[in-house]
Amino acid sequence: MKKISFLLLVFLTLSCKSTYLDTKKSPVLLDINKETDDNAFVNLKNYSNDFVFDMKYATTDNFLNEKVYPCDECFLRVKTVKSLLEANKAFLDKGYKIKLYDCYRPIAIQKQMWKIVPNPTYVANPKKGSIHNKGGAVDITLVDSEGNELNMGTKFDFFGEEASHNYSNHSEEILANRKLLKEIMLQHNFKSFDSEWWHYNLKNSAADKVSNQKWRCED
Repeated sequence: MKKISFLLLVFLTLSCKSTYLDTKKSPVLLDINKETDDNAFVNLKNYSNDFVFDMKYATTDNFLNEKVYPCDECFLRVKTVKSLLEANKAFLDKGYKIKLYDCYRPIAIQKQMWKIVPNPTYVANPKKGSIHNKGGAVDITLVDSEGNELNMGTKFDFFGEEASHNYSNHSEEILANRKLLKEIMLQHNFKSFDSEWWHYNLKNSAADKVSNQKWRCED
């Protein structure tokens, strides 16, 4: 009986550990095409140096006004990373690169966001879950060769009609920047989200399961 209880304890301990995503960085860039499981979660930083990261929920600079991620990691499913890498190559050819604000988001964080903004136009109800909770969504903008953000008309997570793709009362520059971002993302297996110019979902990712895997930060 004691042996069975001990084995059960070991199993439960290992199971708990397995729910955490690995934040260890590879000493060399990895090839995403060698990943055999398209649904596995991986760290984007291990596959490219050509992204800029400004993970808002790992700071207090967000609409929650508090830090809710332990550190600024960007986890996504393998299939999402594959499409994102291809999209970024297209932007790089034009002299820009993707800047990321948010990637995979554990469902526990989604619940916190819903408490603050219980509006399904801007925050997915955690009872159903967001594509962010499935590792198939990214919140992004573009930066130029000097790291300057392109003018998109509003800040990230601006809750107003001006953030919508359908809002046309912006300058020609802003509309052109949004068009560039949207066209290339749509060409690389992503879908836009009407009320948020920064939000893109991988096509068919809605069918994936909601996840609550978290990550521990390296010392």
